[in-house]
Amino acid sequence: MMDAARAAADRERHVVRLTIPAKPEYITLGRLALTGLARLNAGAEESLGDLKLALTEACTNSVRHAYEDGVGQVEIVYELRGDSISVEVADAGSGFTPPETPIAQASEEELAEGGLGIAIIRALTDELTLQSGDRGGSRLRFVKRFPR
Repeated sequence: MMDAARAAADRERHVVRLTIPAKPEYITLGRLALTGLARLNAGAEESLGDLKLALTEACTNSVRHAYEDGVGQVEIVYELRGDSISVEVADAGSGFTPPETPIAQASEEELAEGGLGIAIIRALTDELTLQSGDRGGSRLRFVKRFPR
């Protein structure tokens, strides 16, 4: 029975890849692509505000931290399934290390230095993975599940 459900979910799978310059003004394109994809699933549309904020934070981290000279690219991969959407934001820049202190315990100084974006993404999504990319840089992936 689970195989039939999984096969049905795979048939409902949509994958979109978008590569943008690592400049703040291009983050809007990522949000527009997410909006269009969310229209394919009513559950995704209900969570669209949270998803757009999480995507904006993830892309902003890549734009701000990956490329000091502002030259580079950010790749965004969206995967919409029947019951969830995953978004992966990757760059090949210098990368960054998120703060280890939980946001609730962070000092004012630590919050001022950054790291709030990761906490926001974690709060808005069901899964968050942050790792170094295969060729350097960072790869952040978040998943939001929808009620059936």
